[in-house]
Amino acid sequence: MDDTTGTLDEALERIHISGPERDGWLSNHAPMAVEALVRHGQASAVHRWLDRYRPKLEEMPGTVSPVTAQNWREALGDPRRVADWTAYFERRVTDSPWRDVLAEWWPRLLPGIAAGATHPVIRVGHAVRTLLAGEESAPRVRELAHALGYWAARHQPLPALVSLGPAPSAAAALDRVPLIADRSGGVRDRFAQLTGFPDWPAPGRNTLAGPGPGRGPAPGPGQRSATETGRDSVSGLAQETAPGLARETVAPEAARSALRELVRASTHRYATHAHGEPIMLVHAATAPNAVLRTLPALPGELWAPSLHAAWAASAAVTAAYAPREGALVPAPAGGAPDAGELFARAAAHGDDHTIKFTDTALDVGDALAFSAARRAIELNPPVF
Repeated sequence: MDDTTGTLDEALERIHISGPERDGWLSNHAPMAVEALVRHGQASAVHRWLDRYRPKLEEMPGTVSPVTAQNWREALGDPRRVADWTAYFERRVTDSPWRDVLAEWWPRLLPGIAAGATHPVIRVGHAVRTLLAGEESAPRVRELAHALGYWAARHQPLPALVSLGPAPSAAAALDRVPLIADRSGGVRDRFAQLTGFPDWPAPGRNTLAGPGPGRGPAPGPGQRSATETGRDSVSGLAQETAPGLARETVAPEAARSALRELVRASTHRYATHAHGEPIMLVHAATAPNAVLRTLPALPGELWAPSLHAAWAASAAVTAAYAPREGALVPAPAGGAPDAGELFARAAAHGDDHTIKFTDTALDVGDALAFSAARRAIELNPPVF
């Protein structure tokens, strides 16, 4: 739902004086959490939540030198340039429609989808959902600029990966992801150990390419598509998102259907595997869901590469943090809550990851997804 109270814009204005990280690498979850709170009818709790979160916010770092159309490649993936990147995207969304900026930069950023433990793409997904749902106010457009700036500064592709053979479903593919051996380090050390993933969607599944629900007409003679603006071709982009894995062209609607399957499977899997790392494993579901939320704002030709990138991100988090054995899903005490009651419990719990995961679980909307959200509420430390 769109926010008619003005609360979201007020909260974003408070947040935008801060940088996207604290303590050198921990992400600022405030913009994502407050967007989810407002969307699910908890606008009255936003400022109280933000007051509690304020000690975790740090000022935006200083600038180094402006990012421009000529020098952006040398600044890509340099976290010291986060303020430069944010200023760049603020200029871009002021001078051009935000959808055009997103379509131009999505293929450039997509190969680095796992950067920042997937938080940048998740932040983009929340920002785009808000812009698609209602008023394109200045704070909401600025939030997209901040999210894209964070992604560009933290951009870091995954290592080269080998294909481990086809998997018949997203759930089977997640089950077959090989877990890393050394879990003593942080997310970057863990992702550096990745060597290969199952090939999903399996080759031959809905691979017929054709006109999709893209924005606007196809490029005319001599023009370049939105994808080609950032990369040489759609197939080249797909290869960059998970280098080494085989990729076939997937029709746009088939890509969206597969993404929904991935979000559902990764959300369900949290119910049985969250005990491994209940904070970090939420991203196996929330990252692909962020991509799914962004699809309607993108040209159809970018939907298939987006699917492949989302799968790589979900598989990477699974490999880095999932336990070797699942657990039984606890039965709800006193009956299962409805969607509104479940999100109210997450809001009262207050943990940012729990709020965001419950938001995704409500998108999935079935009983096992609701059980997964209850599991997040049970396992993650409450804030309030």
